Amino acid sequence: MRKLAVLSVFALLFFATFANAQCGSNCLFYGGDFDPNNPNANGLANENDAIVGGNPYGAGVYQNVIVDQTWNVTTMFTDNLSQLDPTAGYWEVRSGLSEGNGGTLVASGTGPMTQTPTGRSGFGYTEYRDSVGLNLIVPPGSYGHLVVPICTQCNGRSFESNTFGLNKVGNYTLDDQFWNSAFFGANFTNADNEGVFPAFSTGALGTVVVPEPSSILMLGSGLIGVAGVIRRRLSR
Repeated sequence: MRKLAVLSVFALLFFATFANAQCGSNCLFYGGDFDPNNPNANGLANENDAIVGGNPYGAGVYQNVIVDQTWNVTTMFTDNLSQLDPTAGYWEVRSGLSEGNGGTLVASGTGPMTQTPTGRSGFGYTEYRDSVGLNLIVPPGSYGHLVVPICTQCNGRSFESNTFGLNKVGNYTLDDQFWNSAFFGANFTNADNEGVFPAFSTGALGTVVVPEPSSILMLGSGLIGVAGVIRRRLSR
């Protein structure tokens, strides 16, 4: 039992170290790095600015993410080839996205955005990581999540970087990403309709919600009690 516990702790530490190396501390999900050397490297408009504007955004990219345990998401981010200096960020989580269908809005919000360079670039643009803070409990399921930089006074552009899974963390469905833009006349269209976009460089930070041992113990005791009552009834 002690060996198993030690191995479990080692596995958790290894995963945390691996995740930290890819997308920062407490990484729950990361679509992967933009690779400018890939012949299909590209970006898709993801912005709300003076050139491409709208409500709540001018153009937005939804990246699929598969949540296998309950998450407490504290940060969502998007890596953009960008000329913007965003003043805020808009985020959404949706379920049931499909071609021409926005599905169900699970949660959304707007908050201050932090922008940091990733060290990558392409097509004459510098890539930045645009992050927004939140506090959201996400149960297991398949979702589309979006983060859009907002700079309504900026005359530049922003394009969310595509990725082919380099240094990815977590799970997603390839080619199940959607792009929505009233400005460009796109209504939740599959991103691949606009080019080669199997996935995007975007992610989420936070923690996995683990049931407290006392709760698990109480649940077990309750089940044992129910089983005892059923047994007594069946014996009558």
